[in-house]
Amino acid sequence: MSFDSHGSPHARRAVGTIERADPIELLGRVPYGRLATSMRALPFLAVARHIVSDGRILLRMHRGFGHHEACDGSVVAYGADNYNDAASGDGGNLWSVQFTGPAEIVRLCPEQEELFGAAPVSVNGEPYAPAYLRVDPHFVTEHVLDFA
Repeated sequence: MSFDSHGSPHARRAVGTIERADPIELLGRVPYGRLATSMRALPFLAVARHIVSDGRILLRMHRGFGHHEACDGSVVAYGADNYNDAASGDGGNLWSVQFTGPAEIVRLCPEQEELFGAAPVSVNGEPYAPAYLRVDPHFVTEHVLDFA
């Protein structure tokens, strides 16, 4: 589903007899996901905390690895899922969403920083230093594994 060509990304739709949430709403159900891009021509995945603000995805990640700098100005993919949540509250269904679009380093206002909640104390034994990215989703994919 393209945000540019399929109308509002926030529209609800029915699948079979079960009404499902849109991908942005699903993203709000889990706090962490994985950011994918490349650094020095090599692909990598990085864990990030996310929130949704004005239809864009805001990410908080550890500054110490420099991953945020590799993403700045590039097209990235960000995905999240409920695969670790066996009792997902969706009738036993599992889902994943992936958003692709340009990313940029941003400074957040205190209210936005607060929405992220508590930050980790350390990463791999080193003090955690937050960096923030904004991803403007242009393309979205959603997959649902129905078990019900």
